[in-house]
Amino acid sequence: MKEKSLYAKAGVDIEKANRLVERIKSVVSSTYTKGVITEIGGFAGLFALDHDNYHAPVLVSSTDGVGTKLKIAFLTGKHDTVGIDLVAMCVNDIVVTGAQPLFFLDYFATGRLSEDVATAVIKGIAEGCRQAGCALIGGETAEMPGMYQPDEYDLAGFSVGVVDRDRIIDGSEIGVGHEIIGINSSGLHSNGYSLVRKIFFEEMGLSPDDRLEDLAGRTIGEELLIPTRIYAKTVQNLIRTFKVDGIVHVTGGGFQDNIPRVLPRSCKAVIEKGSWYIPPVFKVIKKAGKVPEDEMLRTFNCGIGLILIVPSAQSQDMLLQLKALGEEAFVIGRIEKHRQGEDMVEFTGDELFDTGE
Repeated sequence: MKEKSLYAKAGVDIEKANRLVERIKSVVSSTYTKGVITEIGGFAGLFALDHDNYHAPVLVSSTDGVGTKLKIAFLTGKHDTVGIDLVAMCVNDIVVTGAQPLFFLDYFATGRLSEDVATAVIKGIAEGCRQAGCALIGGETAEMPGMYQPDEYDLAGFSVGVVDRDRIIDGSEIGVGHEIIGINSSGLHSNGYSLVRKIFFEEMGLSPDDRLEDLAGRTIGEELLIPTRIYAKTVQNLIRTFKVDGIVHVTGGGFQDNIPRVLPRSCKAVIEKGSWYIPPVFKVIKKAGKVPEDEMLRTFNCGIGLILIVPSAQSQDMLLQLKALGEEAFVIGRIEKHRQGEDMVEFTGDELFDTGE
């Protein structure tokens, strides 16, 4: 038997990392699009931009992680979905500009590399890339003894997309009278997990294997690991037909902090409570954690993962198109004139959450 190198004895096994690369080659190559001109394992990923499809191409980039949702993967031993979350958090930030995601790179860091765990994670990343229509062209696997708790890891991702300069969606054409369409989330997505873990596991004393009647028979672990929705293909379909003047990815900061990022200072968003479906997990969190409604709306997506701001004349046709695409969407508000001293986001209507209290 070949004796381990001194580096391997110190905790960094280069041979194991090389075996991982071989295991994931077919998974990664399954995401390749025609722009990919390199193979996995090189120093850098190469991608050729198709200039024929763009008059004045502008590259759009985003980087993000999964956050403490990874803790749920560690607790459950299920690692094949957090890679989808990683891709989603990056590409959803790209598509709000009207850009098409082109390629993705990941960073996987751990104290001691488990080939099985890393392979499961990367399979999830590849699935996310397929959902987004982009290529996984590279990444980094870092084994760093002493930096992480045993059997834990961290994930980060980086994505690049492209949009024609004259087709960038930046909110500048939003005006009074526009309507606000919300597209349903799949659940919590990847925000608010520090609070969620505190409520479920510390305050309620539950485990990931426990079931709550309000969660449709799923265990808490299953509910909390539902992957973040990826909206890239839906947005690309819509902007080919409709005029979309603003898009909001509802992430950390919820409604109050994310919607103003695309609004002109002369406009405010008026959101109608009760105009969309709220998945049960949010009601459970609010009731069990006694979380105020305003904090729910600032911490979580509360059932709306993506917001479109569109001319009112197009909203009904867009809803029909979204339904045809398999999306559940609602008109959740409108754009009104913003006056000095007012909030940029205003809520109207009764209580948002019917928790039976």
